[in-house]
Amino acid sequence: MVHTLRREIPPPRCPHLWLFQFLVLVGLFYISSGLEQVSKAVKEMATLSCGYNISVAELTKCRIYWQKDHKMVMSIISGTVTIWPEYKNRTIPDIDNNLSLVILALNLSDKGTYTCVVQKIDNGSYKREHLISVMLSIRADFPVPNITELKEPSPFNVKRIKCSTAGGFPKPHISWWENGEELNTVNTTISQNPETELYTVSSELEFNVTSNHSLLCLVKYGNSNVSQTFTWKKPTSAPLDNQALSWGWLCFYIVIPVAFVITVVFLCKKLRRWSEARVEMRRPRSIYQGPAEAQEQTV
Repeated sequence: MVHTLRREIPPPRCPHLWLFQFLVLVGLFYISSGLEQVSKAVKEMATLSCGYNISVAELTKCRIYWQKDHKMVMSIISGTVTIWPEYKNRTIPDIDNNLSLVILALNLSDKGTYTCVVQKIDNGSYKREHLISVMLSIRADFPVPNITELKEPSPFNVKRIKCSTAGGFPKPHISWWENGEELNTVNTTISQNPETELYTVSSELEFNVTSNHSLLCLVKYGNSNVSQTFTWKKPTSAPLDNQALSWGWLCFYIVIPVAFVITVVFLCKKLRRWSEARVEMRRPRSIYQGPAEAQEQTV
């Protein structure tokens, strides 16, 4: 019997080559599109560069437009600067610095894609000379979290604490850590104000009070984070107090019922004796019918 050899297709030498090629193409796309990124915090100043230099004398022959998401922000036409109402009194041009757009006291609503267009006059008409887009991302820093002890009733030897912070952006993630390990939390809530877009976050944690703890509350948002540490030291008198409390419960559940039973038995015997005494008093006495002298002697 002759066995024919099956020719198999050899595996590719570089199985991840297609992924590398894809990433290269994506990078080339972003480079060719001229998309730059600027990250700032709320109330900071952002400088968005147009990446194009012209002299003051050339301003009369150029038109420069800055717009955000297809809405006008600022224009420079024949050397005259016009700023749209939403950005007025907090936006200025920096012509000497690559025709930059400078936004003061940033708001969350300022985040988005800004586009700079430079037009030059050519044969009596304006033609596009330069185009660039800048992505502005804005964060609002969360303040250091506040950790408080809750007064709610908890199981024996268990304490509950709460970590909270508010007024940040983007959406945060909150967690509890001890000795490099993440702990299980309870009642974690994240809410956002629809007007300001700012977030509020809180989380609760339960721990055993019979041992020492160093608990870390960590809040991550974007590429930033804030944290707070809660330290707990077990009371030195805690074991004695626990033992005394245990004896107290033992007395309540055993000694008191026994005392109650003894009291009931005592009262029952007392009642029985009282009943017998009453019966004895009601029993009729025998009448003596002999001589009176003998009766008087008897008495």
